[in-house]
Formats: sequence, C-alpha cells, structure tokens
Amino acid sequence: MEDVLGYSAMATGIVAAVMISANFSRRTTGYAFVLFTFSSVIWIAVGYLQGEPPILIQNAILTFVNLFGVYRWLILKKPG
Repeated sequence: MEDVLGYSAMATGIVAAVMISANFSRRTTGYAFVLFTFSSVIWIAVGYLQGEPPILIQNAILTFVNLFGVYRWLILKKPG
C-alpha cells in the first residue's frame, strides 16, 4: 500500500511540475497547484505510515504553500 501511495505522490508531483514549467496558462498553473496539493497530502500519509517525520513535516508545510498557489492562480481575480 505504501508503495502505491509513494508512486502516486511521485507521479502527481512530476505532472504538476511539468504543467507549471510549460507555462501554458493561468488556469493550467492553478490546476498544477491542485495536483501539487494532492501530492503533498499523499506524501504526508506516506511519511506517517513509514514513520518519517521529516517527509511528513515538509509536506504539511508544502500543502499550505500549494493551497496558496491554488488561491493565487484559480481563485484570486487577475488584476487589470
């Protein structure tokens, strides 16, 4: 089970990074942050299940960073 979670977290993180680096559009970047959020939440579960506090703590913080990205790119109105 932990392997499936780990690979899922890895895959969503890679896809999100590609989406952001491609810079397709504001909406695509926002959805990439949604994927990053899922990735971080899954990594939190993996960190907990494997008894790895550094992974858990890092991804708990990254979850908030990613939620800010979702807010900035999908919720906040574009200026101008």
